[in-house]
Amino acid sequence: MKIGIIREGKVPADQRTPFIPELLHEIESTFGNRISVCVESSAVRCYADKEYLQQGIEVVDNLSGADILFGVKEVPIENLIPEKTYFFFSHTIKKQLRNKALLQAILAKSIRLIDYELLKNPKGERVVAFGRWAGIVGAYNAFWTYGMKTGLFEIRRATACRDLEDLKVELKKVVLPPIKIVVTGRGRVGKGVLEILEILKIIEVEPQDFLHCYFEEPVFVCLSSSDYMRRKSDGGFEQAHFYANPEGYESQFLPFAETGEILIAAAFWDPKAPRLFELSAIQSPEFSISVIADITCDIDGSIPTTRRASTILDPVYDVDRDTMQELPPFAKQHSISVMAIDNLPCELPRESSAEFARQLREWVIPELYQVNSPILEKATIARDGDLTLEFMYLSDYVSDAL
Repeated sequence: MKIGIIREGKVPADQRTPFIPELLHEIESTFGNRISVCVESSAVRCYADKEYLQQGIEVVDNLSGADILFGVKEVPIENLIPEKTYFFFSHTIKKQLRNKALLQAILAKSIRLIDYELLKNPKGERVVAFGRWAGIVGAYNAFWTYGMKTGLFEIRRATACRDLEDLKVELKKVVLPPIKIVVTGRGRVGKGVLEILEILKIIEVEPQDFLHCYFEEPVFVCLSSSDYMRRKSDGGFEQAHFYANPEGYESQFLPFAETGEILIAAAFWDPKAPRLFELSAIQSPEFSISVIADITCDIDGSIPTTRRASTILDPVYDVDRDTMQELPPFAKQHSISVMAIDNLPCELPRESSAEFARQLREWVIPELYQVNSPILEKATIARDGDLTLEFMYLSDYVSDAL
Protein backbone atom coordinates (compact mmCIF):
# COMPACT_ATOMS: atom_id res chain seq x y z
CA MET A 1 0.00 0.00 0.00
CA LYS A 2 1.38 3.39 -0.98
CA ILE A 3 0.15 6.52 0.76
CA GLY A 4 0.52 9.92 -0.89
CA ILE A 5 0.33 13.35 0.74
CA ILE A 6 -1.34 15.92 -1.48
CA ARG A 7 0.03 19.34 -2.32
CA GLU A 8 -2.85 21.61 -1.29
CA GLY A 9 -4.34 23.22 -4.37
CA LYS A 10 -7.19 25.29 -3.02
CA VAL A 11 -6.88 29.08 -3.36
CA PRO A 12 -5.97 30.85 -1.14
CA ALA A 13 -3.16 28.43 -0.41
CA ASP A 14 -3.46 26.26 2.70
CA GLN A 15 -0.16 25.62 4.48
CA ARG A 16 -1.34 22.67 6.57
CA THR A 17 -0.47 19.04 5.97
CA PRO A 18 -2.23 15.89 7.18
CA PHE A 19 1.09 14.24 8.06
CA ILE A 20 4.29 15.76 9.39
CA PRO A 21 7.73 14.32 8.45
CA GLU A 22 8.49 12.61 11.77
CA LEU A 23 5.20 10.71 11.81
CA LEU A 24 5.56 9.52 8.22
CA HIS A 25 9.00 8.19 9.12
CA GLU A 26 7.51 6.44 12.15
CA ILE A 27 4.73 4.90 10.02
CA GLU A 28 7.18 3.52 7.48
CA SER A 29 9.38 2.17 10.24
CA THR A 30 6.48 0.55 12.10
CA PHE A 31 4.68 -1.01 9.15
CA GLY A 32 7.80 -2.14 7.31
CA ASN A 33 7.08 -3.43 3.81
CA ARG A 34 3.30 -3.06 4.16
CA ILE A 35 3.16 0.74 3.82
CA SER A 36 5.30 3.16 1.85
CA VAL A 37 4.72 6.89 1.71
CA CYS A 38 5.44 9.76 -0.62
CA VAL A 39 4.81 13.50 -0.49
CA GLU A 40 3.88 15.72 -3.40
CA SER A 41 6.37 18.58 -3.64
CA SER A 42 4.99 21.90 -2.35
CA ALA A 43 6.38 25.41 -2.05
CA VAL A 44 3.71 26.54 0.44
CA ARG A 45 3.39 23.63 2.88
CA CYS A 46 4.40 24.54 6.45
CA TYR A 47 6.89 21.65 6.44
CA ALA A 48 9.38 22.06 3.60
CA ASP A 49 10.23 19.30 1.12
CA LYS A 50 13.69 19.05 2.64
CA GLU A 51 12.22 18.25 6.05
CA TYR A 52 10.51 15.21 4.57
CA LEU A 53 13.66 14.21 2.69
CA GLN A 54 15.65 14.41 5.91
CA GLN A 55 13.29 11.81 7.37
CA GLY A 56 13.83 9.53 4.38
CA ILE A 57 10.42 10.29 2.83
CA GLU A 58 10.14 10.27 -0.96
CA VAL A 59 9.15 13.63 -2.47
CA VAL A 60 7.47 13.40 -5.88
CA ASP A 61 6.02 15.68 -8.55
CA ASN A 62 2.81 13.68 -8.94
CA LEU A 63 0.92 11.08 -6.94
CA SER A 64 -0.29 8.75 -9.69
CA GLY A 65 1.68 5.90 -8.12
CA ALA A 66 -0.06 6.18 -4.74
CA ASP A 67 -3.12 4.17 -3.73
CA ILE A 68 -4.49 6.34 -0.92
CA LEU A 69 -4.21 10.11 -0.98
CA PHE A 70 -4.42 12.35 2.08
CA GLY A 71 -5.08 16.09 1.85
CA VAL A 72 -6.64 18.75 4.04
CA LYS A 73 -8.99 21.04 2.12
CA GLU A 74 -11.09 20.32 -0.96
CA VAL A 75 -9.06 19.02 -3.90
CA PRO A 76 -9.45 21.06 -7.11
CA ILE A 77 -11.45 19.04 -9.64
CA GLU A 78 -8.68 19.16 -12.24
CA ASN A 79 -6.28 17.56 -9.73
CA LEU A 80 -8.46 14.53 -8.91
CA ILE A 81 -6.95 11.21 -10.01
CA PRO A 82 -9.58 8.64 -11.05
CA GLU A 83 -10.17 5.45 -9.05
CA LYS A 84 -8.09 6.49 -6.04
CA THR A 85 -9.08 6.66 -2.38
CA TYR A 86 -9.04 10.22 -1.02
CA PHE A 87 -9.16 11.56 2.53
CA PHE A 88 -9.95 15.27 2.92
CA PHE A 89 -12.56 17.72 4.21
CA SER A 90 -15.04 17.78 1.33
CA HIS A 91 -17.63 20.15 2.85
CA THR A 92 -20.44 18.43 0.95
CA ILE A 93 -22.58 16.71 3.59
CA LYS A 94 -24.67 19.86 4.17
CA LYS A 95 -25.22 20.12 0.38
CA GLN A 96 -22.88 23.12 0.20
CA LEU A 97 -23.45 24.60 -3.24
CA ARG A 98 -19.83 25.64 -3.68
CA ASN A 99 -18.72 21.98 -3.64
CA LYS A 100 -21.52 20.42 -5.67
CA ALA A 101 -19.34 20.13 -8.78
CA LEU A 102 -16.57 18.56 -6.71
CA LEU A 103 -18.77 15.70 -5.51
CA GLN A 104 -20.13 15.22 -9.03
CA ALA A 105 -16.55 14.90 -10.32
CA ILE A 106 -15.67 12.42 -7.56
CA LEU A 107 -18.58 10.22 -8.62
CA ALA A 108 -17.70 10.54 -12.30
CA LYS A 109 -14.10 9.52 -11.61
CA SER A 110 -15.09 6.51 -9.44
CA ILE A 111 -13.16 7.90 -6.47
CA ARG A 112 -13.66 6.62 -2.94
CA LEU A 113 -14.12 9.71 -0.80
CA ILE A 114 -13.57 9.43 2.95
CA ASP A 115 -14.36 12.66 4.78
CA TYR A 116 -12.40 13.50 7.94
CA GLU A 117 -15.48 15.14 9.43
CA LEU A 118 -17.23 11.75 9.49
CA LEU A 119 -14.50 9.69 11.14
CA LYS A 120 -15.90 8.74 14.55
CA ASN A 121 -15.17 6.34 17.38
CA PRO A 122 -17.76 3.80 18.64
CA LYS A 123 -19.24 6.50 20.89
CA GLY A 124 -19.96 8.67 17.86
CA GLU A 125 -17.26 11.21 18.71
CA ARG A 126 -15.08 12.70 16.00
CA VAL A 127 -11.53 11.39 16.13
CA VAL A 128 -9.63 13.65 13.73
CA ALA A 129 -10.18 17.40 13.63
CA PHE A 130 -8.54 20.79 13.62
CA GLY A 131 -11.29 22.10 15.91
CA ARG A 132 -9.17 22.91 18.93
CA TRP A 133 -6.85 25.08 16.82
CA ALA A 134 -9.77 26.77 15.08
CA GLY A 135 -11.06 27.69 18.54
CA ILE A 136 -7.68 28.93 19.77
CA VAL A 137 -6.98 31.10 16.73
CA GLY A 138 -10.60 32.21 16.37
CA ALA A 139 -10.78 33.43 19.96
CA TYR A 140 -7.40 35.17 19.65
CA ASN A 141 -8.67 36.87 16.50
CA ALA A 142 -11.78 38.03 18.36
CA PHE A 143 -9.59 40.02 20.72
CA TRP A 144 -7.31 41.22 17.91
CA THR A 145 -10.46 42.53 16.18
CA TYR A 146 -11.74 44.16 19.37
CA GLY A 147 -8.39 45.86 19.91
CA MET A 148 -8.35 47.18 16.36
CA LYS A 149 -11.95 48.37 16.59
CA THR A 150 -11.63 50.15 19.93
CA GLY A 151 -7.98 51.23 19.84
CA LEU A 152 -7.58 50.00 23.43
CA PHE A 153 -4.62 47.73 22.66
CA GLU A 154 -2.69 46.26 19.75
CA ILE A 155 -1.49 42.68 19.37
CA ARG A 156 0.17 40.90 16.46
CA ARG A 157 -1.85 38.77 14.11
CA ALA A 158 -1.87 35.09 15.04
CA THR A 159 -0.28 34.27 11.71
CA ALA A 160 2.72 36.43 12.69
CA CYS A 161 3.28 34.36 15.85
CA ARG A 162 5.62 31.37 15.89
CA ASP A 163 3.42 29.11 17.97
CA LEU A 164 0.95 28.96 20.84
CA GLU A 165 3.57 30.11 23.35
CA ASP A 166 4.22 33.20 21.25
CA LEU A 167 0.46 33.78 21.12
CA LYS A 168 0.34 33.72 24.92
CA VAL A 169 3.00 36.43 25.06
CA GLU A 170 0.88 38.67 22.84
CA LEU A 171 -2.21 38.10 24.97
CA LYS A 172 -0.45 39.73 27.92
CA LYS A 173 -0.95 43.03 26.07
CA VAL A 174 -4.75 42.67 26.11
CA VAL A 175 -6.43 45.09 28.53
CA LEU A 176 -10.22 44.88 28.57
CA PRO A 177 -12.89 47.06 30.13
CA PRO A 178 -15.71 45.27 32.01
CA ILE A 179 -17.31 43.90 28.86
CA LYS A 180 -19.44 40.77 28.52
CA ILE A 181 -18.45 38.07 26.04
CA VAL A 182 -20.78 35.40 24.63
CA VAL A 183 -19.38 32.03 23.56
CA THR A 184 -21.52 29.38 21.87
CA GLY A 185 -20.43 25.74 21.74
CA ARG A 186 -18.74 23.31 24.10
CA GLY A 187 -17.16 20.89 21.65
CA ARG A 188 -13.58 20.76 20.37
CA VAL A 189 -13.80 24.28 18.96
CA GLY A 190 -15.41 25.65 22.10
CA LYS A 191 -12.72 24.09 24.27
CA GLY A 192 -10.09 25.82 22.14
CA VAL A 193 -11.88 29.12 22.71
CA LEU A 194 -11.90 28.47 26.46
CA GLU A 195 -8.12 27.96 26.41
CA ILE A 196 -7.68 31.57 25.27
CA LEU A 197 -10.20 32.92 27.78
CA GLU A 198 -8.39 31.04 30.55
CA ILE A 199 -5.04 32.53 29.48
CA LEU A 200 -6.67 35.97 29.67
CA LYS A 201 -8.06 35.07 33.13
CA ILE A 202 -11.57 36.13 32.12
CA ILE A 203 -14.15 34.83 34.58
CA GLU A 204 -16.98 32.56 33.42
CA VAL A 205 -20.45 33.33 34.79
CA GLU A 206 -23.83 31.59 34.62
CA PRO A 207 -26.30 32.65 31.90
CA GLN A 208 -28.75 34.33 34.28
CA ASP A 209 -25.98 36.25 36.03
CA PHE A 210 -24.62 37.28 32.63
CA LEU A 211 -27.99 38.71 31.68
CA HIS A 212 -28.92 40.40 34.94
CA CYS A 213 -25.78 41.23 36.95
CA TYR A 214 -23.23 44.02 36.67
CA PHE A 215 -19.55 43.11 36.85
CA GLU A 216 -16.53 45.33 37.40
CA GLU A 217 -14.33 43.11 35.22
CA PRO A 218 -14.73 41.33 31.88
CA VAL A 219 -16.76 38.12 32.04
CA PHE A 220 -17.96 35.50 29.61
CA VAL A 221 -20.76 32.99 29.35
CA CYS A 222 -20.45 29.70 27.45
CA LEU A 223 -23.85 28.76 26.06
CA SER A 224 -25.20 25.37 25.09
CA SER A 225 -28.25 24.97 22.84
CA SER A 226 -30.39 24.49 25.94
CA ASP A 227 -29.59 28.06 27.03
CA TYR A 228 -31.11 29.74 23.97
CA MET A 229 -33.26 27.25 22.05
CA ARG A 230 -36.91 26.62 22.95
CA ARG A 231 -39.44 24.22 21.50
CA LYS A 232 -42.10 26.10 19.54
CA SER A 233 -44.94 24.01 20.91
CA ASP A 234 -44.39 24.44 24.65
CA GLY A 235 -41.19 26.39 25.29
CA GLY A 236 -39.33 23.34 26.56
CA PHE A 237 -36.01 21.84 25.56
CA GLU A 238 -34.85 18.25 25.27
CA GLN A 239 -31.40 17.68 23.78
CA ALA A 240 -32.20 14.45 21.94
CA HIS A 241 -35.42 15.91 20.56
CA PHE A 242 -33.63 19.09 19.48
CA TYR A 243 -30.96 17.14 17.59
CA ALA A 244 -33.61 15.04 15.86
CA ASN A 245 -36.08 17.88 15.21
CA PRO A 246 -34.19 21.19 15.11
CA GLU A 247 -36.83 22.75 12.88
CA GLY A 248 -39.29 22.48 15.80
CA TYR A 249 -37.34 25.01 17.85
CA GLU A 250 -36.90 28.77 17.90
CA SER A 251 -34.04 30.92 19.11
CA GLN A 252 -34.18 32.91 22.32
CA PHE A 253 -30.68 34.33 21.83
CA LEU A 254 -31.53 38.03 21.60
CA PRO A 255 -31.26 38.75 25.35
CA PHE A 256 -27.60 37.69 25.13
CA ALA A 257 -27.09 39.82 22.01
CA GLU A 258 -28.53 42.77 23.93
CA THR A 259 -26.09 42.21 26.82
CA GLY A 260 -22.81 41.05 25.30
CA GLU A 261 -20.29 43.05 23.29
CA ILE A 262 -18.25 40.22 21.73
CA LEU A 263 -19.74 37.03 20.26
CA ILE A 264 -17.44 34.05 19.65
CA ALA A 265 -19.47 31.47 17.73
CA ALA A 266 -18.11 27.93 18.02
CA ALA A 267 -21.26 25.78 17.93
CA PHE A 268 -22.12 23.29 15.19
CA TRP A 269 -25.19 24.42 13.25
CA ASP A 270 -27.74 22.23 11.51
CA PRO A 271 -29.24 24.07 8.50
CA LYS A 272 -32.68 22.93 9.70
CA ALA A 273 -32.17 24.71 13.03
CA PRO A 274 -33.08 28.36 13.58
CA ARG A 275 -30.45 31.05 13.36
CA LEU A 276 -29.21 32.66 16.53
CA PHE A 277 -30.87 35.89 15.38
CA GLU A 278 -32.24 37.39 12.19
CA LEU A 279 -30.22 40.00 10.33
CA SER A 280 -32.82 42.70 10.95
CA ALA A 281 -32.13 42.38 14.70
CA ILE A 282 -28.87 44.32 14.33
CA GLN A 283 -30.89 47.44 13.49
CA SER A 284 -32.25 47.56 17.02
CA PRO A 285 -30.48 49.99 19.36
CA GLU A 286 -30.67 47.23 21.98
CA PHE A 287 -28.38 44.93 19.94
CA SER A 288 -25.07 45.52 21.72
CA ILE A 289 -22.69 43.06 20.05
CA SER A 290 -20.05 44.97 18.10
CA VAL A 291 -17.51 42.19 17.32
CA ILE A 292 -18.42 38.75 16.01
CA ALA A 293 -15.81 36.02 15.62
CA ASP A 294 -17.71 33.39 13.63
CA ILE A 295 -15.45 30.36 13.87
CA THR A 296 -18.19 28.13 12.41
CA CYS A 297 -18.26 30.27 9.25
CA ASP A 298 -21.56 28.96 7.89
CA ILE A 299 -22.27 31.47 5.13
CA ASP A 300 -25.67 33.07 5.72
CA GLY A 301 -26.13 30.43 8.42
CA SER A 302 -26.49 30.58 12.20
CA ILE A 303 -24.85 34.04 12.27
CA PRO A 304 -26.61 36.06 9.52
CA THR A 305 -23.94 38.78 9.56
CA THR A 306 -21.54 36.21 8.07
CA ARG A 307 -22.09 37.25 4.47
CA ARG A 308 -18.94 35.56 3.23
CA ALA A 309 -15.79 33.93 4.52
CA SER A 310 -12.93 36.31 5.23
CA THR A 311 -9.30 35.38 4.69
CA ILE A 312 -6.08 35.38 6.68
CA LEU A 313 -4.83 38.26 4.51
CA ASP A 314 -8.11 40.17 4.85
CA PRO A 315 -9.58 38.90 8.14
CA VAL A 316 -12.39 41.33 8.96
CA TYR A 317 -15.26 43.10 7.28
CA ASP A 318 -17.95 45.27 8.83
CA VAL A 319 -21.72 45.08 8.51
CA ASP A 320 -23.63 48.35 8.69
CA ARG A 321 -26.33 48.22 11.36
CA ASP A 322 -28.68 50.51 9.42
CA THR A 323 -28.37 49.20 5.85
CA MET A 324 -27.22 45.67 6.80
CA GLN A 325 -24.69 45.93 3.95
CA GLU A 326 -21.00 45.07 4.04
CA LEU A 327 -18.48 47.83 4.75
CA PRO A 328 -14.66 47.91 4.87
CA PRO A 329 -13.25 46.81 8.22
CA PHE A 330 -13.65 49.31 11.05
CA ALA A 331 -15.33 51.74 8.68
CA LYS A 332 -17.76 52.95 11.34
CA GLN A 333 -17.48 52.69 15.10
CA HIS A 334 -21.18 51.84 15.20
CA SER A 335 -20.96 48.97 12.68
CA ILE A 336 -20.47 45.29 13.54
CA SER A 337 -17.01 43.88 12.80
CA VAL A 338 -17.07 40.27 11.56
CA MET A 339 -14.11 37.88 11.61
CA ALA A 340 -15.10 34.78 9.61
CA ILE A 341 -11.88 33.13 8.41
CA ASP A 342 -12.70 29.60 7.23
CA ASN A 343 -9.21 28.12 7.67
CA LEU A 344 -8.18 29.48 11.06
CA PRO A 345 -5.73 26.66 11.97
CA CYS A 346 -3.60 27.83 9.02
CA GLU A 347 -2.46 30.73 11.17
CA LEU A 348 -0.55 28.22 13.35
CA PRO A 349 -0.02 25.56 10.68
CA ARG A 350 2.86 23.54 12.11
CA GLU A 351 1.33 22.92 15.53
CA SER A 352 -2.16 22.27 14.19
CA SER A 353 -0.80 19.89 11.53
CA ALA A 354 1.26 17.98 14.10
CA GLU A 355 -1.76 17.36 16.33
CA PHE A 356 -3.92 16.36 13.35
CA ALA A 357 -1.23 13.93 12.16
CA ARG A 358 -1.10 12.24 15.56
CA GLN A 359 -4.86 11.72 15.42
CA LEU A 360 -4.61 10.16 11.95
CA ARG A 361 -1.78 7.90 13.09
CA GLU A 362 -3.85 6.65 16.01
CA TRP A 363 -7.27 6.30 14.41
CA VAL A 364 -6.87 5.87 10.65
CA ILE A 365 -3.58 4.21 9.73
CA PRO A 366 -4.36 0.97 11.66
CA GLU A 367 -7.80 0.85 10.00
CA LEU A 368 -6.41 0.82 6.46
CA TYR A 369 -5.72 -2.91 6.77
CA GLN A 370 -9.03 -3.78 8.42
CA VAL A 371 -11.58 -5.44 6.15
CA ASN A 372 -14.68 -3.24 6.05
CA SER A 373 -13.39 -1.07 8.89
CA PRO A 374 -16.46 0.45 10.59
CA ILE A 375 -14.67 3.76 11.14
CA LEU A 376 -13.74 4.12 7.48
CA GLU A 377 -16.97 2.66 6.08
CA LYS A 378 -19.14 5.13 7.98
CA ALA A 379 -16.99 8.01 6.75
CA THR A 380 -17.15 6.96 3.08
CA ILE A 381 -19.40 9.28 1.10
CA ALA A 382 -18.75 7.87 -2.39
CA ARG A 383 -17.36 4.67 -3.87
CA ASP A 384 -17.25 3.11 -7.37
CA GLY A 385 -19.14 5.96 -8.97
CA ASP A 386 -22.04 6.05 -6.54
CA LEU A 387 -23.03 7.47 -3.18
CA THR A 388 -22.91 5.05 -0.26
CA LEU A 389 -26.18 4.11 1.41
CA GLU A 390 -25.91 6.55 4.32
CA PHE A 391 -25.33 9.45 1.94
CA MET A 392 -28.01 8.71 -0.63
CA TYR A 393 -29.76 11.83 0.66
CA LEU A 394 -27.21 13.73 -1.45
CA SER A 395 -28.63 12.22 -4.67
CA ASP A 396 -30.71 15.29 -5.56
CA TYR A 397 -27.69 17.46 -4.75
CA VAL A 398 -25.60 15.83 -7.47
CA SER A 399 -28.19 14.41 -9.88
CA ASP A 400 -28.51 17.22 -12.41
CA ALA A 401 -25.08 16.50 -13.96
CA LEU A 402 -25.15 12.70 -13.72
